[in-house]
Amino acid sequence: QLQLVESGGGLVQPGGSLTLSCGTSGSTFRVHAIGWFRQAPGKEREGVSCISRAGGSTNYADSVKDRFTISRDNAKNSVYLQMNSLKPEDGGIYYCAAGDYCLGYSPTGIESWGQGTQVTVSS
Repeated sequence: QLQLVESGGGLVQPGGSLTLSCGTSGSTFRVHAIGWFRQAPGKEREGVSCISRAGGSTNYADSVKDRFTISRDNAKNSVYLQMNSLKPEDGGIYYCAAGDYCLGYSPTGIESWGQGTQVTVSS
C-alpha cells in the first residue's frame, strides 16, 4: 500500500495561486491513477481532479475546470495540482488518493489516501 504525503497548502488571497504536491516512496506509484479530493468544513469530501497512470488523461470537476491543472512526474513519484484564480469556496483540506483508473474526476478502487493539506483562500 502506498504511503502518500501531500504538501503545498497554505493561506492565499482570492485570485491567487498554489501548487499542491502528492508524493510517495512506493515503487508502484506509476501503476496507479491519482486523484485529488477536497473537503470543506461541514461538507462531504468531493473529487476535484484525476490523472491516469501515464499522465496522458486528465479530468476535472466543473467547479475547477480551466483553473486547476493536474500533472505527474513518475520519475519523481509525484503528482501536482496547480491551482489558479482561487476562490474562497476552493478552501478546505486537499487529499490525494491512489486507485486503479480514473472514472470521471475520481479514481476507482482507491487503496491509499494521504493525510491532507489545508488550503485557505481568504483576504
